[in-house]
Amino acid sequence: MNSPNKKKNIIIGIIVILLVTAGVAAARKFFAPQKITYITAPASRMDLEESVLATGILKAFKTVAVGAQVTGQLKTLHVALGDTVKKGQLLAEIDPVLPQNTLRDAEAQVDNLQAQKRSKQALLKQYELAFQRQSQMNAKDAGSRADLESAQAQLESTRHDIAALEAQIRKAIIAVDTARANLGYTRIHAPIDGTVISIDTEEGQTVVSNQTATTILTLATLDTMTVKAKISEADVTRVKPGLPTYFTLLGDSDTRYYGKLRAIEPGPVNGSSTTGSSSTGSSSSAIYYYGLFEVPNPDNKLKVSMTTQVAVVLNQARQALCVPVAALGEKQKDGKTTVLVLAGEQPVPRTIRTGISNNVQIQVLDGLKEGEKVVLGDSSNLPKTDPNKMPPPGRR
Repeated sequence: MNSPNKKKNIIIGIIVILLVTAGVAAARKFFAPQKITYITAPASRMDLEESVLATGILKAFKTVAVGAQVTGQLKTLHVALGDTVKKGQLLAEIDPVLPQNTLRDAEAQVDNLQAQKRSKQALLKQYELAFQRQSQMNAKDAGSRADLESAQAQLESTRHDIAALEAQIRKAIIAVDTARANLGYTRIHAPIDGTVISIDTEEGQTVVSNQTATTILTLATLDTMTVKAKISEADVTRVKPGLPTYFTLLGDSDTRYYGKLRAIEPGPVNGSSTTGSSSTGSSSSAIYYYGLFEVPNPDNKLKVSMTTQVAVVLNQARQALCVPVAALGEKQKDGKTTVLVLAGEQPVPRTIRTGISNNVQIQVLDGLKEGEKVVLGDSSNLPKTDPNKMPPPGRR
């Protein structure tokens, strides 16, 4: 009679035991703490460079604006844009008619004054003889005192006239020299060896040179280029002449052009600072200073006004032991820094001494060995995700 009830109780007991076991397993699975995983990076050796970055522009090492010193029509232009010229080479000619006429007029004025001088010199001889006669007659009481004084006055007046004419002749000769120089200025020659980088006046145009010389063309020395790097005021105190530099071009980021910082201009870049004031306050923009250095340009690959990405190298370390900057903890008073080093599966704090940095990697001077792993982060800092709130898959 009791056999069926006993069997039923046994089955119920087994079911309860299974449910309890399953509940305990589920509780261990869902409520046990998750294992933390660490994001690490090994201490490794690499070439490290600390530098100041700047944007620069290429300029010709030497630029000369060739102008016209006389007024006239540009008759002939003997060069074209991009031509290479030698010092003394004829570049252009201005119509010489007006300067030639000015020179002829000045020469005629000299001839006129010299003829007047010769005339006065002939009179001077006559007045000298007249004065001698009057002196001799006055000595013998044969002539009047008035005639003697008149002869003396004519003699002295003529001498002064000759002196005035000589001064006018000197002035006229200067005018001749000026007119001859102006005639020479109608033929414009190259002042330096260089390349024609711009032509500002074309054939047939009239150049007017009253106060300033009108630019005909511009020559530049392109075998050497000057880089003008805009260095911010935050970095300019860190750089100094003599530091190694290099730059890349926007169209060729793989090729580096090396030089050495020559100078830093003492004044800020024009237009780099603007200030304004009102009843409410003022505003200003960043301040920049030009750092200058030269690079050779034998094949003329570098062009005027190209934009460059410049690096001024402050420090370098070859095959230095480095770790990511992200691994560093707070800096201590003695200058050392603490990092977490993974020992087995647990991070251990370690004090290290650091050197130069490029803002991504930093040099380790002591406290770490090559290959040791430093902790950058761990899984406990990752945001938790709800599988029921996963975003919809993207379109393909």
